[in-house]
Amino acid sequence: MTVSVPATSANLGPGFDTLGLALGLHNKVEFKPSRFFSVAIKGEGEDNARLKGNNLFVSIFNDHYKRLTQKKQNYKFTFYNEIPMSRGLGSSSAVIVSAIATAHEAAGVRVSKRRILNYALAYEPHPDNITPAVMGGFNVSTLEKSKVFSESKHLPDYLKAVVVIPDKPISTAKSRTALPRSYSKENAIFNLSHTALTVAAFYTENWELLRLSTQDRFHQKLRMKMLPELFNVQKLAYEHGALMSTLSGSGSTFFNMTYDHDAENLKEQLSSAFPEFIVKVLDFDNTGLVVDK
Repeated sequence: MTVSVPATSANLGPGFDTLGLALGLHNKVEFKPSRFFSVAIKGEGEDNARLKGNNLFVSIFNDHYKRLTQKKQNYKFTFYNEIPMSRGLGSSSAVIVSAIATAHEAAGVRVSKRRILNYALAYEPHPDNITPAVMGGFNVSTLEKSKVFSESKHLPDYLKAVVVIPDKPISTAKSRTALPRSYSKENAIFNLSHTALTVAAFYTENWELLRLSTQDRFHQKLRMKMLPELFNVQKLAYEHGALMSTLSGSGSTFFNMTYDHDAENLKEQLSSAFPEFIVKVLDFDNTGLVVDK
């Protein structure tokens, strides 16, 4: 049995802790009962011995499996990880969502995606990454009485993501400390109006609006200062066909959306200018969490 969860890009400029979308890069876990507990990791994190002994997935899995069955059962877990860690592509959300879904499958308990999403809040209080990880597509989400309320939008095949993954991480916790405690009324209105326009652009598929609508005054420039090369990444992306170019989550990855016929050229331009960074062309994931039995 396999559980698959996509990478995500959150905030999308002004939509702080609110907007996110799912990318065609996945973490998968295969699991089966075993006489002895074991963890094997292939791909991202395979050289990190600490992940095998202090594994967030296993901890969350055990919490939910015990809640569902009142039992303890050893399992063999094999992880196939494509999502870079600590790069703003939702690797933690993928772990959380897959652990909860795997526990329910192992316990033989059917559960809706919405229920999994709300369970995930206990481990990730911001819904911008966990929502697209579960639901797929472009998502707008908010919290009300400890529940996620969200709407999803299918992303068309003629759009591609071009992600620039630096060789250095930006700590989410550290980057949040760099943000101001309060914002001016002017900046709050700016972000509110630009977030609303971004949502409208996605739902009407008016992609030409995105360069304007995804401007931000809350967090993006402050975080980009931790890795100043990102300003040049954004500038170059817009010069070569990006419809939008935003910091992915808290970074350090930069997310770009473009038409499919511009994607390879944009990748080449970014790869040439930033040879120390990884640049990938990705599809969008409109499915989210998948369980294959």
